[in-house]
Amino acid sequence: MKITDSVLRSFRVARTYRENSDKVNCLEYSPNGENAISSSDDDRIVVYDITQGKPIDTLYSKKYGADLIRYTHGDSQKVIYSSNKLDDTIRYLSLTDYKYIRYFPGHTARVTALSMSPVEDMFISCSLDKTIRIWDLRTENVQGLTEPLDRPICSFDPDGLIFAVGVNSQFIKLYDVRAFAKGPFNSFELRMNRSCDWTGLKFSNDGKQILISTNGGMICIVNAFTGDVMHKFSGYNNSKGLKLEACFTPDSQFVMIGSEDGRVHVWSTENKMKVAVLDGKHPGPISALQFNPRYMTFATACSSMTFWLPSVEDF
Repeated sequence: MKITDSVLRSFRVARTYRENSDKVNCLEYSPNGENAISSSDDDRIVVYDITQGKPIDTLYSKKYGADLIRYTHGDSQKVIYSSNKLDDTIRYLSLTDYKYIRYFPGHTARVTALSMSPVEDMFISCSLDKTIRIWDLRTENVQGLTEPLDRPICSFDPDGLIFAVGVNSQFIKLYDVRAFAKGPFNSFELRMNRSCDWTGLKFSNDGKQILISTNGGMICIVNAFTGDVMHKFSGYNNSKGLKLEACFTPDSQFVMIGSEDGRVHVWSTENKMKVAVLDGKHPGPISALQFNPRYMTFATACSSMTFWLPSVEDF
C-alpha cells in the first residue's frame, strides 16, 4: 500500500498498552520492522512484537534509568541506551540474555541524542557537556570527539557517510564520518525567527531533507545540501515547551508530530498542506512517535503506547 493523503487520514488506533507508569522517553522500531522497544521514566524498557501486536518482555534499569534507546545496526536483539540516573554512560545491552555487552563512558552530562549508523557498527552521541562523540560497538574507547558545541543534537544520514549536528538552535554542521577530525565540511545558519530551542534532528530516507523539531509550536524542513529552509509547519499544541518527537514517513513525502493534547498532526512535504489530524485519545502529551520502516503502521507514546493501522473500511 502506498502512503497517500487518504491512507494517512484513515489511520486508527489498533492497540493501546499501559505497561508504563510514567512518561515514555523514546521508542524505536527494529531495522526489520518486526519489533519495537521503548524506554521510560519509570526505568522500564519494554519490547513489543509488531507481528503479534503485543508486548513480549519488560526489562528494568532501576539503577541507571532509561532515557534514549536505539537498536544496533541490523540487529533486533541488541540495543544501546542512555541513562538519566547515576551517570551519563551509554550502555550496550543484549535482549536475549539481558546482559550488558559493553559500556561507553565519557560524557559528563545528559546525553541529548543517540544515532546509530545504518551501515556499520558505529554510533554517535551528543550531550549537554557540549561534545559529540563517535563510538564503535566493538570497543569502549571513543573514536572521535568534537570541540565544544553549544546544545548539540545529531543524526546520521541514511547512507551512513555523513552526520549532521544542530548547534545552539541556530547552525547545522555537516561532518564526513571518515574525516571527522578535520571538522565540519559545511555549515549552515538558519534564521527561523522563533524563540524556541531545537530538540531533534532527522534526515529523510532519501537524504535530501533534514527535519528539525523544537520545543515550540513549530517544526521545519531544511534542504540537506544547501541549508535552505524549505517548509515550516505549525498549528499544533505545545504551549509548555515540551520535547515532542517528529518524524518523516518512510517515503519522505510526509512529516508527523504528536502534540500536547494527544493528537498527531501530518503534513505533506511537497505542498506543505496539513493532510490529517489523528486523535489517539492519549491522556498526556505525545512524547515519542515513529513510523515503522517496513510495515504500514506507526506508534505514539505518552505514558501509554499506542499502535496505529490504516482502516480498510475507508478503501
